Amino acid sequence: MENKNIIIILVAVIAVIAIVGVIFTTGILNGNDNQATSNFKTEFMEGRFTGDVSLVNDTHAYMHSYEDKQHHITYNISTVDNSTALMKIYQFQGVSNPEKRTYNGNDWNIYFTQAIPGNDSNSTSDNTMSIVICQSQGEKQGYLIYAIFGADTDVNSTTTAFGEGYADYIEPMLKSITLKESKNVPKINEEFGLSEDEFAQQMELIRQYNAGNRSALEGAQ
Repeated sequence: MENKNIIIILVAVIAVIAIVGVIFTTGILNGNDNQATSNFKTEFMEGRFTGDVSLVNDTHAYMHSYEDKQHHITYNISTVDNSTALMKIYQFQGVSNPEKRTYNGNDWNIYFTQAIPGNDSNSTSDNTMSIVICQSQGEKQGYLIYAIFGADTDVNSTTTAFGEGYADYIEPMLKSITLKESKNVPKINEEFGLSEDEFAQQMELIRQYNAGNRSALEGAQ
């Protein structure tokens, strides 16, 4: 059962990284000077994007997707009860240690990673998307922002906090954000289709592995 469940977690995480890129549409490339701003407001978060950004999906109260067609940027904003556990799983999958920032009294962990649209292993580096994951854990719920810079973006979206993508798009957004407690907060274990006990067991396996016990996941392939 343990090996089965850890496989469920690994597959689900891979699916998340792959799925976040499928909302892209093409647009007209343009410069970043004198950008407009776009306000957004959800049950759990409100703030302001740089650029002309519009809502493209709000099927669930706990997850909203926005798109900047001009610059090929997608923002997926969501909430979950334990975002810290989710990021531990991402780090287990190879997402690097975060930059830490505080804006408006909110502590954010900011991760930089890359992905290929559709998780297509045959794609070239020219198709690689840069992804910035911003995570903040409150007392009762966690908050997540996935900013996905498409392969065709005209924004310099290097995987560091020093590039145009972070300085001109991510940081201004984070500085504008107000976090709110909400009613529709999914449980992280249910997102992976596990009971609380099963999820706790998998997190313990990951903790042991990260602590140097490589045998903790033997057979989980």
